[in-house]
Amino acid sequence: MVLKAKEIREFTPEERIEKLKELKEELMHERGVSAMGGSPPSPGKIRQIRTSIARILTIMQEEGENK
Repeated sequence: MVLKAKEIREFTPEERIEKLKELKEELMHERGVSAMGGSPPSPGKIRQIRTSIARILTIMQEEGENK
C-alpha cells in the first residue's frame, strides 16, 4: 500500500485527512503488535506506513491545508 506523491495530490483535502487518520490507526495497531512481542506480517510495514504519513503531511503543508 505504497502511496506515491502523484496519487496523494489527486486526492481531495477531505480524502487526504481520511487517509491520514486511517494510516495513523494502522501504525498504532502495528506498533501495538510489535510491542506485545508479535512480529508484523511484513518487516517493512511500519516504515512504509510512516513514509506514507510523511508524504501526506508534506503535500498538505505545500498546499496550505490544516492538519
